[in-house]
Amino acid sequence: MLTEKICHRFRFFANAMSLFITSLNSGSNGNCYYVGNDDEAVLVDAGISCRETDKRMARLGLSMLKVKALFVSHEHSDHIRGVEVLAKKYQLPVYITQRTLVSGKLRIDPMLVRSFEAHEEITIGGLTIVPFKKYHDAADPYSFTISGNGVNIGVFTDIGAPCEHLINNFKKCHAAFLEANYDAKMLDEGNYPYYLKKRISGGHGHLSNHQALHIFKTHRSPELSLLLLSHLSKNNNSPELAHEMFMQHAGDTQIVVASRYEETSVYEVSVGPASERVVSAIRSEQMSLF
Repeated sequence: MLTEKICHRFRFFANAMSLFITSLNSGSNGNCYYVGNDDEAVLVDAGISCRETDKRMARLGLSMLKVKALFVSHEHSDHIRGVEVLAKKYQLPVYITQRTLVSGKLRIDPMLVRSFEAHEEITIGGLTIVPFKKYHDAADPYSFTISGNGVNIGVFTDIGAPCEHLINNFKKCHAAFLEANYDAKMLDEGNYPYYLKKRISGGHGHLSNHQALHIFKTHRSPELSLLLLSHLSKNNNSPELAHEMFMQHAGDTQIVVASRYEETSVYEVSVGPASERVVSAIRSEQMSLF
């Protein structure tokens, strides 16, 4: 059984100084990111259905019973599509700002709603989640860092332009989901209407490949062992193009493209000297990345 293989490999790789991360889906059709330790986990956004979330978690050998909270970055449908059902089914606390809750017209049991403020440290078991504001055309958009066991993970998508908070947090990451949404030439020459092109590239939309690459080249920590390129556009980007751009400058950092069609492997991310760090794909079976 696939699940049995995954669980065996979790036991083999388990490291007291590790976190486990995966992208369940990444793109304009839905976004959902998992970060956890051996005992508990959180989801950032739930932009795919509860049923699909369950299926993908099961394929990875991950248990929803370990998920202790859901964090919502903003109200766009590709980030909240599964929030209501997921929260109700698993009685998950939903960390969301009041403005995002209202703008998203989400109907969540008030007993499950948890508000938060920028830079507030939120503790979920052995995990610490810190939200910070970002540039995006939403009511009250946030990015997040999740820390535990000495490991720092960043979830940085739907960003119109880099800001000081993004850069400062990226510098601390051992692994990150970083948006590389569009190739500027493909967007410019594509068939999107002018207003949509301006929305995407106008400072409150999305990061281009080159913007994300500049962040990576300029501000990455020597301890950044894994980068998951995220939220790639179906029409204005190419997974192969983005991957190749970053691979030319990757050094010791593993580059993975988070798919808009399926989950990635689960990665164990650890800290320590480069010779001792672990960036292990917990699942041995290979899937089509693109």
